[in-house]
Amino acid sequence: MQKQLTAVPDKAGHFGPYGGMYVPETLMAPLQELAKEYECARRDKRFRDEVDYYLREFVGRPTPLYFAERMTQELGGAKIYLKREDLLHTGAHKINNTIGQILLAKRMGKKRIIAETGAGQHGVATAAVAARFGMECVVYMGAVDMERQALNVFRMRLMGTDVRAVKAGQQTLKEAISEAMRDWVTNVRSTHYILGSVLGAHPYPMMVRDFQSVTGREARRQILEQEERLPDLLVACVGGGSNSIGLFHAFLGDKGVRMMGVEGGGRGIKPGDHAARFQKGGSLGVLQGTRTYVLQDHDGQIMLTHSVSAGLDYAAIGPEHSYLRDQKRIEYSFATDTEALEAFQFCSRVEGIIPALESAHAVAWVMKHAKKLGKKSLVIVNMSGRGDKDVTQVAEMLKL
Repeated sequence: MQKQLTAVPDKAGHFGPYGGMYVPETLMAPLQELAKEYECARRDKRFRDEVDYYLREFVGRPTPLYFAERMTQELGGAKIYLKREDLLHTGAHKINNTIGQILLAKRMGKKRIIAETGAGQHGVATAAVAARFGMECVVYMGAVDMERQALNVFRMRLMGTDVRAVKAGQQTLKEAISEAMRDWVTNVRSTHYILGSVLGAHPYPMMVRDFQSVTGREARRQILEQEERLPDLLVACVGGGSNSIGLFHAFLGDKGVRMMGVEGGGRGIKPGDHAARFQKGGSLGVLQGTRTYVLQDHDGQIMLTHSVSAGLDYAAIGPEHSYLRDQKRIEYSFATDTEALEAFQFCSRVEGIIPALESAHAVAWVMKHAKKLGKKSLVIVNMSGRGDKDVTQVAEMLKL
């Protein structure tokens, strides 16, 4: 099982029927160059050591695996641990990937960085590494997301990044990715595109997964040290899917470890009201470079999405998630906006940890199921980011 599930993608970037390279001809050559360069880099001990150095000294790894004692007591069921990615520099797991990609860009001689961002955390992480390595940086962000994530916009600009508002369509993450891809086509010789999730054309889903998998490797080692056994269940929110695959990947070969990805249920599972690709409205399609599950209508038109979290309202999911769902290795559920807001307050009140709204979706699922899991169950929740970016939005919604 370990070999079967971790030996993907193939050389063309396919996870079974998913993934691949569905891009304009002008991007085929740079993607092939990137895939070739990454294949060399991942085998280069000096490159791996450099990534490890910056993850330790700049990013702040390893992160704690924290026993959430009060949460466990309040919910009256499973023993709950939080993998504290919220404690990383810039406040989320995103910087694990941006460190790896900025070092790859430097290796390739690129001088300019572009990125997309939804909730702003990937943009902030990209701005931070671009500043650290003295590279020009442009981040595309939907105008709607810029309003609800104004703090992160300021943080990016403070670090010298040019944040460009995207006013097309829903003015959220999908449109931001489209603008970033247009920029890359125009400036491909000088520019590296730091894609923020396990999305897009090959090699991005594989590459981002690899850079994020440090989370699961650490968690696996830490739970064995603290509990002397593996967990029964891993839980993480799923937008594009980088924080979840980062936690899950190291456990794929462990048959006794169940895995739950929690999508954005929005206002409920009705067309245009949610972003849960594996629920009603999701079907096989192609979006922004990859073949995977997409929220689309019968004519293949991308449906509107909604989530209280700017990081979960993307219309597609990473192709490896689609593959692992088919293999019945990962289960997928959802949490609604209301449930996520309740979890946001609950985690803050009982643990003194304010979660990102994305992470609150994972907490919400655990709140609903902890008692059913039973007191002998051991659960790890990926606390993928901190909620500083969300407090103004939540305060307005709750009228606090």
